[in-house]
Amino acid sequence: MVGITAYGAYIPFNRLERRRLAEAFGEPSLPGEKAVANYDEDSVTMAVEAARDCLTGIRPRDLDGVYFATTTPPYVEKQSATTIAAALDTTDLVRTADFTSTLRAGSTALLSAADAVKSGARHVLVAAADCRLGAARGQHEQLFGDGAAALVIGRENLLAEIEGSCTVAGDVLTQWRDVTDRFVRAWEDRFVITRGYGPLVTKALTTLAGRLKITPGEISKLVLYAPSPRYQAGTALSLGFEQSQIEDGLFSTVGLTGTAHAPLMLAAALEQAAPGDRILMVTFGEGVDAVLLRVTDNIKKFAPKHGVSKLLQSKKTSLSYQNYLRWKGMLDFEPPKRPEPDRPSAPAMWRNNKKILAFYGSRCTRCGTPQIPAQRVCVHCQAKDAMEPYCFADINARITTYTIDYLTFSQDPPTVFAVIDFEGGGRLLCEMTDCEPAKVAIGMEVETTFRKLFKAGGIHNYYWKARPKR
Repeated sequence: MVGITAYGAYIPFNRLERRRLAEAFGEPSLPGEKAVANYDEDSVTMAVEAARDCLTGIRPRDLDGVYFATTTPPYVEKQSATTIAAALDTTDLVRTADFTSTLRAGSTALLSAADAVKSGARHVLVAAADCRLGAARGQHEQLFGDGAAALVIGRENLLAEIEGSCTVAGDVLTQWRDVTDRFVRAWEDRFVITRGYGPLVTKALTTLAGRLKITPGEISKLVLYAPSPRYQAGTALSLGFEQSQIEDGLFSTVGLTGTAHAPLMLAAALEQAAPGDRILMVTFGEGVDAVLLRVTDNIKKFAPKHGVSKLLQSKKTSLSYQNYLRWKGMLDFEPPKRPEPDRPSAPAMWRNNKKILAFYGSRCTRCGTPQIPAQRVCVHCQAKDAMEPYCFADINARITTYTIDYLTFSQDPPTVFAVIDFEGGGRLLCEMTDCEPAKVAIGMEVETTFRKLFKAGGIHNYYWKARPKR
């Protein structure tokens, strides 16, 4: 049997209340709020966070594959799955692949991972993440949210077995974006639904039902991607499902998260699932993937680090529409007083790859004291060249001291720089994120998070920051 052996999610800390769009334009808005990636987040950092949420019982070094699904990769030419694998500290023998250019990329990666496991791979991680842009004052700006989800596919200790799947390909031009477009374009709703979404979803589900001899009444939860809440409910009800079977589409709390949307809903469904439940996941994008899963008894033994329910509760809703526009690069502000950072050096990045992406320092083999950055001489017992690599990525810390900088280059000034002490040893000067400067305090408990420091010369520079514990 092949199926899901672990799942996780990531929902950004910041939310934009949709009423702020109504205030900006004096027009009605959709209810609720949407999740917004911070200025230092992108699809890669969110995928890393979802994977870390997922990998609570599986060592990254046991992964045979890391698949990344997105329509918003940071590079047009450079693989992003390798960056995710490096940040997770997998071995370099892992197979990496990017699945992109369609909203169906998440389920395509999942089914490819299942094929890899059937061919002999033990554990394959699928991370889906997106942060798509909708133009100002448009429907997409209200609908689109940012988020990520991760699943591990394997054949041992299954949480949910894949009972069957069906793919229907359909080259229907419903929405698109070429390499020069910043914003998603779409055809009118009537065409999208009557010629694309509706017929393709119906064909996939009736075909799968015929193959597996199942009826809507045998499905516990329907995880159905849809372009809007109206079409999700309308389509499900027309196919014979009851309202109680439809998984919450997260429209009013997170927004449409592109390739990550169906996997994120699936993670939420798994959190509430009981042994024996059958979950049907349906994605859409130039066709449909329908995947039927049966939950096993192991579901009781697994819990992600945070999970969807906890991440929905952990949020800040004070984001203004003006700051949202600045974070998304849609509104120019006066540049900071200090110069922008220079393009990072590729050889230096290569030499320090382990320190930068996997967040390694060192630990003295004589006295056991962890130290970051890595040292040759132990700060405690002064032993020389007696160090071993030591990863700080999952170690909690507390703020020892901090300063608030109003002049440094930042998309969201002021910037908080903190000196943090890790549990067990190790002290680091680092930047803080997802925090409210007025609430930062000495002794505050923080956790580390993988973020983008800056972009210069077309190169995305990643490292780790501290944030208040979520």
